[in-house]
Amino acid sequence: MSRWRTMMARRAMTAVAVTTGLVLTVAGCGGGDGGEGKPDKSKPSAPSDKKDGGDDERKQSDAPSADKILAESKDGDISVAITSAQRDGGGFITVSGTVTNNGSQSWMGANWASDERELRSNGGSLSGASLVDAEGKKKYLVLRDTSGRCLCTKFNGRVRQGESASWFAQFPAPPEGTSKVNFQVGAMPPAPIEISEGE
Repeated sequence: MSRWRTMMARRAMTAVAVTTGLVLTVAGCGGGDGGEGKPDKSKPSAPSDKKDGGDDERKQSDAPSADKILAESKDGDISVAITSAQRDGGGFITVSGTVTNNGSQSWMGANWASDERELRSNGGSLSGASLVDAEGKKKYLVLRDTSGRCLCTKFNGRVRQGESASWFAQFPAPPEGTSKVNFQVGAMPPAPIEISEGE
């Protein structure tokens, strides 16, 4: 009987040894994949994530290039940024950007309105804006429809202190060879802009 018990004990010991060996093997493989056994191995991936994050940050910083400021102009506390001046296939140019009120009172854009009788009903708007082709010695006024409404932004509300508002205005297109014009509105100094070709 003692021999039989000895054989059973050996078999049990062998089974325990094999099981222990398998557990250690699995634990060793798991540690290399970021398990608890080797936490430091996950650290090298962090810099690569940061590198990717840096690329993402670079992409995000490059993304606003669509809103790249072509020109800026300022009259007192009101500043204008022009972000696009695109020639379209229909024979007109669309100029757009933002206006920012850095003053202590709300701003309505009343001094940007046109003096033309036909456009007086537009109120606070970019109806008084123009493009000047200095080389061709021509001035292009904002387009309007048959009812006398300008093809431009109308500031229906006020631009409050510290706030910005988007705007656009459409003009007849200068000849194809003309790529540089000055944008003028209200008492703002002329802002030189370069026309980009539409798709």
